[in-house]
Amino acid sequence: MESVRVYLFLYVCLSLLTVLCRGQRLTTDTQIPAVPDEDKVLRLANNDLAELLQGFLDEAESQAGLSVEKKASVIPRCDVGERCAMKHGPRIGRLCDCLRGTACNTFFLRCY
Repeated sequence: MESVRVYLFLYVCLSLLTVLCRGQRLTTDTQIPAVPDEDKVLRLANNDLAELLQGFLDEAESQAGLSVEKKASVIPRCDVGERCAMKHGPRIGRLCDCLRGTACNTFFLRCY
């Protein structure tokens, strides 16, 4: 009998709690902010968007300060017959990468 009273009391408390929680409304402080005015975004013409993008790219390039040629992982291409490697004692260092269909000859150190 005692356990029935406990279950009944818990049921009443939980039902009151759910009713009170459902009845609450969001205040202006807790509401999600509205989406920005979409008309302003849609009014920009293609030229305006292109100018904005170009300005952003120029700014990003000036901040980075590194070009593709300056990176150590990029090796320039060399033509057939050009010197492609250099010998440093027992080691051979690459100066450039030979074009497709050619290879760097390790004896002459040229692209063939």
